Amino acid sequence: MQIPTKNGWWVYACTALFLALNLVCIYNGFYLLGALPIAIILVGAAFLALDKLLLFIAFMAPLSVPLSEAVEGLPIDMFLPTEPLLAGILLLFIFKIISEKRFDKRILTHPVSITIYIYLAWMLITCVTSVEPLVSFKFLLSRLWFIVPLYFVMTQLFRKDENNAKTFVILYAVALCIVVIYALVRHAKYGIFDEKIAHWSANPFYKDHTSYGALLAFYIPPVIALAFSKLIDPRKRMTFMAMALLLIVGIIFSYTRAAWLSLVGGFGIWCCHKLKIKFTTIVAIIGVVAIGFFTFGDMLMRDLKTNDQDSSTDFVEHLQSMANISTDASNMERINRWNCAGRMFLEKPILGWGPGTYMFYYAPFQISYEKTIISTNEGDLGNAHSEYLGPLAEEGFLGPLTLLAVMVATIITGFRAIRRTRANHPMLYTIGLAAIVGLFTYYFHGVLNDFLDTDKASVPFWGFTALLVAIDVYYSDEKKDEDADLKAVGESNKD
Repeated sequence: MQIPTKNGWWVYACTALFLALNLVCIYNGFYLLGALPIAIILVGAAFLALDKLLLFIAFMAPLSVPLSEAVEGLPIDMFLPTEPLLAGILLLFIFKIISEKRFDKRILTHPVSITIYIYLAWMLITCVTSVEPLVSFKFLLSRLWFIVPLYFVMTQLFRKDENNAKTFVILYAVALCIVVIYALVRHAKYGIFDEKIAHWSANPFYKDHTSYGALLAFYIPPVIALAFSKLIDPRKRMTFMAMALLLIVGIIFSYTRAAWLSLVGGFGIWCCHKLKIKFTTIVAIIGVVAIGFFTFGDMLMRDLKTNDQDSSTDFVEHLQSMANISTDASNMERINRWNCAGRMFLEKPILGWGPGTYMFYYAPFQISYEKTIISTNEGDLGNAHSEYLGPLAEEGFLGPLTLLAVMVATIITGFRAIRRTRANHPMLYTIGLAAIVGLFTYYFHGVLNDFLDTDKASVPFWGFTALLVAIDVYYSDEKKDEDADLKAVGESNKD
């Protein structure tokens, strides 16, 4: 539509002013103003097409880059464009709840939602008692802008159209494949696929090879599920097979040993499901292994110290290096961080040091003979390297327990939901099972690393959690039968 010159002069004036300001900013090395029109479009999408915006975030998560890459010296850092968008959706959600005073009570009162409330409530309490309240509340705020849009709002995306579940998986997977191609090209530029190059090959999208490998392991099961699903057109299945192969090549050349292990663990869960082994049995087996590790830990550590195989480009040797805690700096540093987390917990076992504070306070808890060539006192090389030990130090003994409660509730819900949808919603069954396996890879990986403070991990973690809850609430055949019965009873009472 043409803008009348007489009434629309202000549009041209604003455009000219913006271009002038943008040129001045670019001349002075500030480039963010150029993103303002895109930001305006995205804000409009939040109000007019929130479902499309959520899917856009799913696509952009693997491709997002840290703000620090564009502007140096800022007191905060976040991934662009995803985190500002998620923060905006959080504000929009709060505004809608206050103004409309309604949201689906089945989601709000779902067992998974209740465990999330407990998880966030305990985090809030430990923020108040934190040694660094400002750091802790910033940590809580970032966790909120991940959980509210990616869990609560995302359930409504899956409710609107069950095909959105497949679209969500595909968009993230396509973007992840782009990152894999980018990383492999950077490898190829040097003519070798070396383990040292793998550490930075996915930069700036992934800060290191561990987070890159973790998300590859997370997404390989869903892509393989689509590749072998008979519900999908054979030509599209070939595309998914090619994507799965690319992700597998990517995880091999990520040289991320923890990701390989978590993928094996996820495959074990899939086998247990196909063999119809009960979830309680799986939990019991995991519990026995954990108890055995703590019982015979000292003996195991003595045996592992005899292994001196370091990380290597040779895959067999690289696998052997997983158990090397005598000379492998990565493994030794991880144990150093774990031991620091344990000592911090012993000093503040009830309320912990406060969410997000581990990296600022663990240095004095290091022991000289446990430090490695990559140890630091600056708190600039990561945190506790565990989704469970980090909260243990920062939030006391209830920290990891509340997170485990969310995980257990999610898996119980997931297995129940896919069982009830298998007959009438076979595609949701396929994607739901793949989501469970993908989540398990991250649950296992969480023992060795922690990435839930990034959009890379939070989008699939909370997105798949929302998917399983949405399947349980909106697509469960038994639930529909119950709703129909209740409706029939209500109508008979009216008569």
